[in-house]
Amino acid sequence: MDYTVKGTDILVHEPDLDLDETLDCGQAFRWRKTATDYDCTYTGSFINDRLTVSQVKAGEFIFHDTTEADFLAKWRDYFDFDTDYSELKRCFSEDVTLSKACEFAGGIRLLRQDSWECLISFIISQNNNIPRIKGIIDRLCDNYGGKFPTAEQLSQETPDSLAYLRSGFRAKYLCDGAYRVDSGETDLAKIAAAPIDEARAALKAIKGVGPKVAECVLLFGMHRVEAFPIDVWIKRVLAEYYPDGFPEFARDNAGIAQQYLFHYIRNLNKE
Repeated sequence: MDYTVKGTDILVHEPDLDLDETLDCGQAFRWRKTATDYDCTYTGSFINDRLTVSQVKAGEFIFHDTTEADFLAKWRDYFDFDTDYSELKRCFSEDVTLSKACEFAGGIRLLRQDSWECLISFIISQNNNIPRIKGIIDRLCDNYGGKFPTAEQLSQETPDSLAYLRSGFRAKYLCDGAYRVDSGETDLAKIAAAPIDEARAALKAIKGVGPKVAECVLLFGMHRVEAFPIDVWIKRVLAEYYPDGFPEFARDNAGIAQQYLFHYIRNLNKE
């Protein structure tokens, strides 16, 4: 990743990034595509930091109205710009199916999200579609003045007081997660640093957090790239292409490989 400062904008050159593939692939839910003169523009939030970013052309981006200090302190890490995705894709391409997946959606990157925001977002995501997930999160933030609530704030809520979210059965899970995090019973920082199986078990102690949600929080909210969320699409990938198990050489970065495979197989089935 290379960048230059131009006025109040940061111009970024990064060939291994595509905004549509990264911001609209189901790993984060607070980004919206907006109409501009550029190829594509998204406005969104990381906790309570807002950003508008445009893709001018392949590999060229404008981070609008942000300082160099903020870009380096927040957005460089959020977009995982210090990870060499070209090298990752080269390694993945030792496998035929992964090679096709990387070629199909080579602009996907993992977003390094906040673990608390990610936990709440993926509790909401259960048995839900992306537009509805975004709507629930929007209503939640609107209720707190446009900001994502802290665990302390959300722990004061009840399923009844969260009725405005129209989140159904998920409201009681949100309350449980907020109480556990606020009370310290669930320490997200310790979980992020724990051995992977201990981390999984600790997350699944929260009501409503099953195997898939736990893996998503580990991968997207704690950057545990060995985590491997399995949904209906990935089940199909594993059954069809990896009946003898996922390639050993890719397991240390299985979560990143999963993102390429998920995007590839989901779109392949549309053809």
